[in-house]
Amino acid sequence: MTPELTALTLAALLQSVQYILYAIPANLELGTSYTASSRDFAPDKPLSKRTARLGRALNNHFEGLILFTIAATVITVSGQSSALTAACAYTYLGARLLYIPAYAFGLNPWRSVIWAIGFLSSLIILLVALF
Repeated sequence: MTPELTALTLAALLQSVQYILYAIPANLELGTSYTASSRDFAPDKPLSKRTARLGRALNNHFEGLILFTIAATVITVSGQSSALTAACAYTYLGARLLYIPAYAFGLNPWRSVIWAIGFLSSLIILLVALF
């Protein structure tokens, strides 16, 4: 497996951990009668700030993982894996790992800086594949 695909696999596992980090407090705060329902209506009470942030961080990872998946797949399928693309892949993974506590604890502007590092890492991999 290429380093990019290894980083992609680890990013997917990280997303599973993120889901658990969000789901447990959300279930405790909202109750399983709401979280197990069809959710046709908004909950009676809002989530705490931290839990809501964990949910937004999870959604953000879904969005970022799409671009990174394309980058890791393209670079692997085209046989262009290199030290640069491997470094970018692990930089993406590290950024996503740091993004969780940065968002959960409201570390502004660092959350945005960390996000940008991960985003740029994916873009670099895609540009390497093209050129």
